[in-house]
This record gives sequence, structure tokens and C-alpha cells, in this order.
Amino acid sequence: MGEKIIVNNRRARREYHVLDRFEAGIALQGTEVKTLRMTNSMTLKDSYADIIHGELFLVGAHIAPYEFGNTMNHDPERPRKLLMHKREIAKLAQRVAEKGFTLVPLRVYFKRGIVKVEIGLCRGKHSFDKREAIKERENKRDMDRALKESKYG
Repeated sequence: MGEKIIVNNRRARREYHVLDRFEAGIALQGTEVKTLRMTNSMTLKDSYADIIHGELFLVGAHIAPYEFGNTMNHDPERPRKLLMHKREIAKLAQRVAEKGFTLVPLRVYFKRGIVKVEIGLCRGKHSFDKREAIKERENKRDMDRALKESKYG
């Protein structure tokens, strides 16, 4: 059984160099899972992963309230605990302690019915790096277009 993607963080790939990727489970409340199954309404804009007292948390992610929920509905912006082995969290903490590294959620998806988060160990891009990436993408597009025209032309 494959993966069903809930949300991709396209902004992360634009603003950061992704150096390493990790998969983590996420501790959710019942109404959060129901919302994700029904509507896929989750945003990762301005969210990040933080290590607090040896535990990993997803901060700033927004999951819309469950529309059929009652007064026991979840808080949309609450920090959510990410589930990883202690050794992996210790390694991440060591890497994040280095200057310029941060943990950014890249995507959230269902894997065999369980919600998973892909976290990237990232370093921020500078504006000249972004311009370089745009230039490479445009050059590749022009080359593909030229090949297609010569093939059919």
C-alpha cells in the first residue's frame, strides 16, 4: 500500500538546502486525524521542528478544526510531538547545534494508515543561491524546448 500525501512544503525546498531527510511519526488527537482524512487541510507555512528537553516537536503547523467536532475539538496551532528514537533525536540535536542548521518539515503523508512527517535537516539559502536555481531551471526548460522542436521540427 502506497503513501497518500497530505501536504508538501514547497517553500522549504525554495528557501533551504535540504542536506538530510528523516521520517518521524506524529502524535495527533482524534479530531486532527479525522480532519486530515476528510479534507487534507494542513499547512506547514512557517513551521519548524524543535528539540525541547530531548523530545522533538512540530511547531507552527496548522490543522483546521474538525467541522463536526464539539467543544472537545483540538487547538489548530498546538505544538505536536514527533516520534523518533532517542538516538536519532540526539544526533539531530548535535547537528542542529551547529551554526546555520534547522529542522524543517518537508511533507506530511499517510503511510499504511499512519500519519508520518518527513523532516529535513536544512541550511538556509542566500538570495544569490535562489537566483542560481532559477537560472538553472530556465536553462533546462530552454534546452528541453529546443530538443523537442528539433525532434518534431
